[in-house]
Amino acid sequence: MKKFIYILTLVLFTIQLSAQNVEFDKKIFKNDKEGFKEAMKNLDAGNELWELGVSGGYKMALEYYLKANNFNPNNAKLNYKIGVCYIKSTLQEKGLEYLLKAVKLDPFVAPDINYMIGRGYHYDLKFDEAIKEYTNYKNRLSPNELVEKRKLIEKRIAECEMGKKLVKKPIRVFIDNAGENINSSYSDYSPLITADGSMMIFTSRRAETTGGALSEQDHQYFEDIYVSYYENGGWGKAINIGKPLNTKDNDATVGLSPDGQKLFTYIGSQNGGDILEAELNGEEWSSPSDKSLKKYINTDAHEASASFSFDGKTMYFTSNKEEDNFGKHDIYISYYDDEKERWGPAKNIGSSINTEYEEKGVFMHPDGRTMYFSSNGHNTMGGFDIFETTLGDDGNWSEPRNLGYPINTPGDDRFFVVEASGKKAYYASNKTGGFGEHDIYIITFLGPEKPMISSVEDNLIASIANPTKETVIQESVEIKTMRLTILKGTIKDALTNEPVAAEIEVVDNEKNEVISVIKSNSSTGAYLISLPSGKNYGIAVKSEGYLFHSENFNIPSATNYQEITKDILLNKMAVGSKIVLENIFFDYAKATLRPESYPELDRLVDLLNKFPSVRIEISGHTDNRGSLTTNKRLSKARAESVVNYLIKKGIGASRLEFEGYAYLQPIADNNTKEGRQKNRRVEFKVLSN
Repeated sequence: MKKFIYILTLVLFTIQLSAQNVEFDKKIFKNDKEGFKEAMKNLDAGNELWELGVSGGYKMALEYYLKANNFNPNNAKLNYKIGVCYIKSTLQEKGLEYLLKAVKLDPFVAPDINYMIGRGYHYDLKFDEAIKEYTNYKNRLSPNELVEKRKLIEKRIAECEMGKKLVKKPIRVFIDNAGENINSSYSDYSPLITADGSMMIFTSRRAETTGGALSEQDHQYFEDIYVSYYENGGWGKAINIGKPLNTKDNDATVGLSPDGQKLFTYIGSQNGGDILEAELNGEEWSSPSDKSLKKYINTDAHEASASFSFDGKTMYFTSNKEEDNFGKHDIYISYYDDEKERWGPAKNIGSSINTEYEEKGVFMHPDGRTMYFSSNGHNTMGGFDIFETTLGDDGNWSEPRNLGYPINTPGDDRFFVVEASGKKAYYASNKTGGFGEHDIYIITFLGPEKPMISSVEDNLIASIANPTKETVIQESVEIKTMRLTILKGTIKDALTNEPVAAEIEVVDNEKNEVISVIKSNSSTGAYLISLPSGKNYGIAVKSEGYLFHSENFNIPSATNYQEITKDILLNKMAVGSKIVLENIFFDYAKATLRPESYPELDRLVDLLNKFPSVRIEISGHTDNRGSLTTNKRLSKARAESVVNYLIKKGIGASRLEFEGYAYLQPIADNNTKEGRQKNRRVEFKVLSN
């Protein structure tokens, strides 16, 4: 028995020697007074920043703690604090090492040591070890503490269980860092892109911020807005977008219209954080304003995330206002009131999306039915995960789907946006291996038709950016099919080829309803329109002093993603000018106007009312199938039907002539289906002005 006690005492003494906690005591370091003095100075500076309890404080405290640790690497409390600082930064994987050393030096170094070790294992994807530590933490709590913290612990354990499932079946994607042209050594996040992926606007917290100061809230530099353009196969060097979008306060990206002409921004100096709206006029942004958002969107609460619908008439945004709220930040919907020129009453989109936790970073895809958002509720694997939901024909949202690993991680994965094609997405993550605290990443979705290549990391490059860090890519998944057409191009003067600032009406021909009105860029003439599948669209391009230009796009519901480039030349009101009325429809082989024609005809009525002295000829044209006599009779009857409509709308008959030219004036090849379709048309020609 004495021998056993002796051996046990020896073992315990050996353990104590190998893992002895060394206090910061000047008696212990009496042979290095200057070193001790400097170490205490660093320790005190670190503790002061630690007490701030914010991310920026932990980050700066770490710098001082590491210096103190170089002097005395065996202090349990210091190792604990270094570990916590890492856990609360983007270098979580480094935290576990210090936390394990801290508990070895002193098993009772801090009340939450097991919880923090659990967080370290959790971030390191060691979910079983994390569950064990979370359980140990739970078992060490007093009854009162358990009542307070049980919910959090159980949530962490549930996240680990979800993480185990998701990591077992990783989705087939490449994830690349967007590169040093976009990312910095600071936090870069909240990327917004145009529907065609040609421009990115994002938020960064760099030292050269416009205000040049640190935020009192989190001790990080104020937010500024940056812009980059996709050119020559990659993203160009991001530049500060400057005034008036950036101020001395927090200015951040919130939401961008699909064509990149309107921008929601966030300003931190109003009501605890408000959303503002700005418009791109040529190359200059207007001053952000809350004029249209005052009554129903911006409140005394925190509004910091929003997204436009494809038509610009619906807004999805997040707020943590107390009324009509399920938890913290919830997602709300508002519709634009054209008459009052402001956003209308906001409505919570419901408990199928919003939880008792946080829902942020909302993004509505230009297809008008697919929404993405970040949440630390639902079935996450830790932190914020990205979720997808679809708006059904019945007006209800589908159950949110976790996008899976490696897109989602145990860290914070937020601000997810998708190009119109659905093949490429961007988001911000604090995953390891980046340039700074949060970096912007490019996600490339891979369909099952692409075979897996070798596991050499250099082969897994889906862009010009850094190689992907997620190389465990196994499960084949279908690329989400976006039922959407992107129409883009430029609008210019037909004679001078100079850009024209034009207004573009998008009309649902069947409903005789204007869906949206957008503007081309006055400096470049560029325009971009998102057209979800399933409608017969009339496109009318108007500008002061010009004849309008029309296009028709009848897009069946099953039409998958496509891009159409259409450069448009506008003609001045001049004798001899001809315009094809693309949205005039007749019953088959008849001269009966179909109701879908009325929006186009009404635009012609408006034009003639603006130019009361103008005389025009309406002409009908056919393809070359059938006899000349039959086609002349039909084409003339159709032209006459148009004239009769105009007369009923108040246009004087003396201003109108009509004729049918059958197939004698083709504008395309009658030997092709497409050519024959173009030849079947109604035109008007200016006879005098």
